[in-house]
Amino acid sequence: MIVVAGEALIDLVPQGPGALAALTPALGGGPYNTAVALGRLGSPAAFCSRISEDAFGEALLDGLRRAGVDTTAVQRGPEPTTLAVASIGADGSAAYSFYVEGTADRLFTAPAELPAGTRAVSFGTCSLVLEPGASAYEELMRRAAAQGVFTALDPNIRPGLIPDADAYRARFKSWLASVTLLKLSEEDARWLGGTPQEWLSAGPTAVVITRGGDGLTAWTRDGAEHTVPGERVDVVDTIGAGDTVNAALLHGLAAQDALTPDALAALGAEGWTRLLRFAARAAAVTCSRAGAEPPYAHELEGGAR
Repeated sequence: MIVVAGEALIDLVPQGPGALAALTPALGGGPYNTAVALGRLGSPAAFCSRISEDAFGEALLDGLRRAGVDTTAVQRGPEPTTLAVASIGADGSAAYSFYVEGTADRLFTAPAELPAGTRAVSFGTCSLVLEPGASAYEELMRRAAAQGVFTALDPNIRPGLIPDADAYRARFKSWLASVTLLKLSEEDARWLGGTPQEWLSAGPTAVVITRGGDGLTAWTRDGAEHTVPGERVDVVDTIGAGDTVNAALLHGLAAQDALTPDALAALGAEGWTRLLRFAARAAAVTCSRAGAEPPYAHELEGGAR
């Protein structure tokens, strides 16, 4: 079982150019998209979050269930669902404005224990920024790592939500001792201001950086560097692409029985190349269609092995 911990929200996606274009609601949130992608790929997955009891919250739960994601660890609350208003650039890239005050996911509390059979837990995005929930997710991360559970972190930086950049950067560094796999976008890496080697020295077994259409690179503690090119595709938008990479990495590692720090360290060049190519292919499918619509296993020929 791979557990994804973090927010679920509604993306409001413009259906045309201009500030007053009609907005269509879509299920979203980085951790939510990761959980759905894992379920579609066929990995046993569970979602750990707090979701509103409103109509959007019901739709979010339905989306998880349709993907085969276990929702027994989802907390519920009467507060409204977080909204993210997307704007799509000419190259398909997405930027967001968030409406987060008083929303349900901010009131997440750390559960007493993880679901039975948990092999890995994934964290990231807004859930590690917005208090008081951020401290609860951080507590869960540190506890999981202390119990020997494989932990993945995709910070998915949203600068507009971070009131004190330096404080966040310091907090990020404090998480690294509890992280097995760190996945970042190129933009995240620039904003954080560090290097893969610095991050590896602080705790993770491996660091993966995505570069959009230019592909992915992984760095490991033994000094190795593994790079694959991006898959060429006609990009509709990039919503959910990074989350799909996150899920594909975890799914692929599970397929190679590498969801432990020792197994990850022993993956080797062939294993990393296969894993990164699978993640690039999965992300390309997501980019080829509107919104966060990650692929199903049958859409990715060759699988993760």
